[in-house]
Amino acid sequence: MAPSVTSSERVVASVREMILDGRLAPGARLGEVELADRLGVSRTPVREALSRLGAEGLVELSPNRGARVATWSRSEIEQIFDLRSALEPRLTGLAVASATAEDAEELEELARRMLEVGLPGRAQDLDALVPLNRAFHDRLVQLAGHTALATALAAAVQTPLQLRNFHAYDEGAMRRSLAHHVEIVDAVRAGDPTWAQAVMTAHIHNARAVMVRAVTEQPDQEET
Repeated sequence: MAPSVTSSERVVASVREMILDGRLAPGARLGEVELADRLGVSRTPVREALSRLGAEGLVELSPNRGARVATWSRSEIEQIFDLRSALEPRLTGLAVASATAEDAEELEELARRMLEVGLPGRAQDLDALVPLNRAFHDRLVQLAGHTALATALAAAVQTPLQLRNFHAYDEGAMRRSLAHHVEIVDAVRAGDPTWAQAVMTAHIHNARAVMVRAVTEQPDQEET
């Protein structure tokens, strides 16, 4: 069993990377035979990998169309970010009221590490940036202590969309995003919820612009 599991994990990692870096475009067909040949494996680990990636939301599985790279319409993306804009700034403002000096230090450390791995250049590591970013936002939600708003936000945020989001950032958008995290920490230290909410709102609109541009520019996929 071990070789099959190892092959499946390798295929999952390879196909995920090809989706996130754009080599497999949204809507592209994922044929088992073609992927098996491309990756030098049998069809079994490819089938297992596509099932895993389907559960992650990166692949759409259909009895009639087979497997394809997941797509989001402009309308769906705008709806997701509308919800984030309504919920996350409010949670961030609530977090300021309960944050201690130790909490601010924790957030500052996350923001510092995001700068280390996220700034454009040879050291940039977007795979390392994703969990750090998630930890930063999750910590603010935890500090807010508002279960209903947190539950609503969790339903709105789609991890696959966030993963692809980072790969769509140009240099300016990435630098703005990283600077927002640092400024939110400054607002937390200042005990200023209005400032924190304003920065989080700008942060979400920056991400929204990136994803709307990406979906607008993506080519239409032909049936194959």
